[in-house]
Amino acid sequence: MTASNTHRAIDAVWRIESARVIAGLTRIVRDIGLAEELAQDALVAALEQWPESGIPRNPGAWLMATAKHRAIDLLRRQQRLDDKVQLLGRELETGQRGEDPHFETVLETDFGDDLLRLMFISCHPVLSTESRVALTLRLLGGLSTAEIARAFLVSESTVAQRIVRAKRTLAKEHVPFEVPEGPELADRLSSVLEVVYLVFNEGYSATAGDDWMRPALCEEALRLGRILAELVPDESEVHGLVALMEIQASRSAARTGPDGEPVLLLEQDRSRWDQLLIHRGLAALERAEKLGAPGPYVLQAAIAACHARARTAQETDWGGIAALYEALAHLAPSPVVELNRAVALAMAYGPATGLELVDQLAAEPSLRTYHLLPSVRGDLLAKLGRLAEAREEFERAAALTRNERERTLLLARAAKCRRTGEGGR
Repeated sequence: MTASNTHRAIDAVWRIESARVIAGLTRIVRDIGLAEELAQDALVAALEQWPESGIPRNPGAWLMATAKHRAIDLLRRQQRLDDKVQLLGRELETGQRGEDPHFETVLETDFGDDLLRLMFISCHPVLSTESRVALTLRLLGGLSTAEIARAFLVSESTVAQRIVRAKRTLAKEHVPFEVPEGPELADRLSSVLEVVYLVFNEGYSATAGDDWMRPALCEEALRLGRILAELVPDESEVHGLVALMEIQASRSAARTGPDGEPVLLLEQDRSRWDQLLIHRGLAALERAEKLGAPGPYVLQAAIAACHARARTAQETDWGGIAALYEALAHLAPSPVVELNRAVALAMAYGPATGLELVDQLAAEPSLRTYHLLPSVRGDLLAKLGRLAEAREEFERAAALTRNERERTLLLARAAKCRRTGEGGR
């Protein structure tokens, strides 16, 4: 294997194993920043040694053993040895790094709990939303600072600062490396789910830039969601989020045209929807519904399922979708939910019905800069034949969005309203 092939293999191994290694090290040193540094040191050692020695039989165990050796050396230098460190030292001295069968057994046994703890600490509510997202992608996704920066269209220095601040905050607040229990579990789990879905949404509908979608972020969020569903199998909302992401991701191939332009839901070629992802999503939704009363993610997954089950746009059960949005509004009220409910009502009972609710939302402060409010209003006005007003709404929406693909689409709709209106005079 050439050096370049080895480096590509190391990169792939790191993507797969980094979260596992960092999670195990955090349990040992109780410092997430130090744990990542030790894991990075092990990665550097792999880059130096593997091109000559070859990739080990168990590369993840090799990385973990190398990092643990460095952790022990560091603790010895700091004269803070304890029984655990001595035990780890004896284990590692019994054989080659990563080749001791007992060590590998311990690694596998601890992996699930450690990874779950790492998820909870990376998504801790004490951190800002931006910091939670950056830290999660860094520690659990194995993404570099540059990759995270490109994904969210910010500078590398901004991402680096967010990660550094997050680590300092976790240390300052003495956030324990543990899975929360009792009443705290629901709030903490909600924070984890929020971060995963934020990552997915940024990939599914990019808020800014030249691309309508960033599939790599969707894939990373789906991977984290599936792992979480395995680690906490009895939590309905976890399976609900996985179901929602699976079904939404099934439409990815149909959401863009030949030149990368957006294709709206009702105009998509449904033969391009991924039936395997739909099947997985519906199975996850069924599992979620069996675990208890539906929460917000389960209800959103049920809405996505209504679209997935319709063979054509005309067969969509818009009345059922409107009812699900009403239930969601009672459970998790928000102006955005009401806006989506207005769309469903318009599809089920006519644009005038939807417009009535949209107009009630016009004064909502949180929607003042939300481009989808004038976009939806423009669509409903156009269907009612009020083309001049519709054009103004589409132009206003285009001015508010930061995504270039979406801006082009909205301006095209505004131009169509102008042409149609002029043609009717």
